[in-house]
Amino acid sequence: VSHQKSDWNSIHSRICHLLVPVLGPQPCFHSETDREHGKEQLLRRQESLITVALSTAQGFVWAEKPLEAIPAALQALRFSSREFGSGSLQLVPIYLLLAEASTGAGHLRQAAKYLSQAQWIILQTPDCSAALQSKLHRGLGLFSIAEGNLDRALYHLANDVYLATAEFGLNSIEVSGGYFHMANIFFNQNKMDAANSLYTEV
Repeated sequence: VSHQKSDWNSIHSRICHLLVPVLGPQPCFHSETDREHGKEQLLRRQESLITVALSTAQGFVWAEKPLEAIPAALQALRFSSREFGSGSLQLVPIYLLLAEASTGAGHLRQAAKYLSQAQWIILQTPDCSAALQSKLHRGLGLFSIAEGNLDRALYHLANDVYLATAEFGLNSIEVSGGYFHMANIFFNQNKMDAANSLYTEV
């Protein structure tokens, strides 16, 4: 009952009206034109479901409510897998969001599984963008911080900065997140020169 309630509060109350047309029986069409139109409508509804679920999950993460984010992100994963396939790059941001929410909720083992899944998809895709690889390294860096492995965290965050710089340029806002998390690590290690230098960069 508690699981159903949290699921309802997280996402189902927002997407219930979209589920029936997507998951219910599809109408029988008599012409090729109607079939194509029906197919397009179904795809648009699935995309709406994914967008609502993903933005809801992200909102909960930003609000520091990781447990509420997980059911919404799982719905986004479910429909994205159905639309794009289980090995698609479109799933990587969702796996990273699930990893972040799981880490925030203290479920490190589950977070590690989501990160492994994201990493596996990226490794299987040689033409994966530097931007997405950067996000993966940031996720791995934040997970390493939660585990207490600060050396590994700095390694991943440095890769995050390098890849974000390659994709967006040296002074882009996308690079600042990696610098910020590295600065926090140095600050907590009482390495104030390095921390202040990176905070200034941010």
